[in-house]
Amino acid sequence: MRLSQPRVQPLDPETADGLAKEQLQRAAERGPVLNITRTLANYPELSRAWGQFARHVLAGSTLPPRERELIILRMGWNCQSGYEFGQHRRIGQEAGLTLEEVERVKQGPAAEGWSDHERALLTAADELHQDAFVSDQTWAALAEQYNTQQLMDVVFAAGQYNLVSMALNTLGVQLEPGTPGLEP
Repeated sequence: MRLSQPRVQPLDPETADGLAKEQLQRAAERGPVLNITRTLANYPELSRAWGQFARHVLAGSTLPPRERELIILRMGWNCQSGYEFGQHRRIGQEAGLTLEEVERVKQGPAAEGWSDHERALLTAADELHQDAFVSDQTWAALAEQYNTQQLMDVVFAAGQYNLVSMALNTLGVQLEPGTPGLEP
């Protein structure tokens, strides 16, 4: 974690008011309210607008979940976002990644064991992080298996998780108890 304390204090669902309280109550209906949700509740209008896009990338994307998680984990690692990588370590495993694969994401596309397609996904995440552009070679490799919507979803998944990693790092969103960060 880059910060040991939050810069923006997460709201308590019991003491929040107005739109923030409504958002936190809706979140609580789905399960435990995570620190990211509690922090973003400080700005309910932004949280609502961002949440719609984030839900599409996470649950409405045309990418297979396992492949989407490779992009997300690589972007979280590239941004050194302990919160992002920690949360998606679990989500990635639920999507079919092994713990060994999650840890291998840290080594990047050159690590042994990736398929050509997985290597292209990780390379795309690296290129977007470093240069905000997917090279022709990487695009062509992805296009061997992906249609236009899937290619677009690669870019938007990487962009979404670059953005959220920046916010998590800068706002100081802290890990939930028992959730590992960048290290297992």
